[in-house]
Amino acid sequence: MGRWAEEKHTYVTMYSKLFSTGMKNKWARRVYVELHAGSDHSRIRETAKLIAGSPLYALAVDDPFDKYVFCERDNDKVDALRARVLRIRPNANVSYVQGDCDDKATDIVANIPSDSLSLCFVDPYGISINFETLRTLSAKRVDFLVLLAVFMDANRNYDQYLREKNFTVDRFLGSNTWRESGALRRQMLFRFRNSLRGNLRRVWSYSGTSPPRYTK
Repeated sequence: MGRWAEEKHTYVTMYSKLFSTGMKNKWARRVYVELHAGSDHSRIRETAKLIAGSPLYALAVDDPFDKYVFCERDNDKVDALRARVLRIRPNANVSYVQGDCDDKATDIVANIPSDSLSLCFVDPYGISINFETLRTLSAKRVDFLVLLAVFMDANRNYDQYLREKNFTVDRFLGSNTWRESGALRRQMLFRFRNSLRGNLRRVWSYSGTSPPRYTK
């Protein structure tokens, strides 16, 4: 993990604190959901420094969430995370979903109480998250915090993503309209970004609901 991870955790934790404290008297339950939970700690690349994973920061906010849902596809990482959570927050209400979040979206939704407001942190590797997953989760009242290395991934895998039978970007955007024009890299990246913004704004329209106003 790069040195930027510490700064990332600072901002994500800040938002989690604002969310958990600000919503504590407005909803029956507040839920923290993480789709790529990882294990309990990560090492900063080229150093011996270990930093806590984002689930542990979420567990330590001043006004803890009423429930936590952690999804992770690696079984060993799930076991490591479960062991650490039991040590630092043995009474926390935590559900673990083992598997790829794109395959387990309905299981994640099933673990979110109907009378709750959720903060869902989405931090995939590259663009390895399907838009359909966000659409499925939006069946519940969810505030999405999405961190994406869009341009980095698009640059690295540009030639692969342009292949006719590669559907990575299609699944990520929930649309194939990004292919409609332009072969130049800059045009593709610009359209890629704008398509992403537009599709994320439409996530609520797919579920037939409006984004929550965070009031009762």
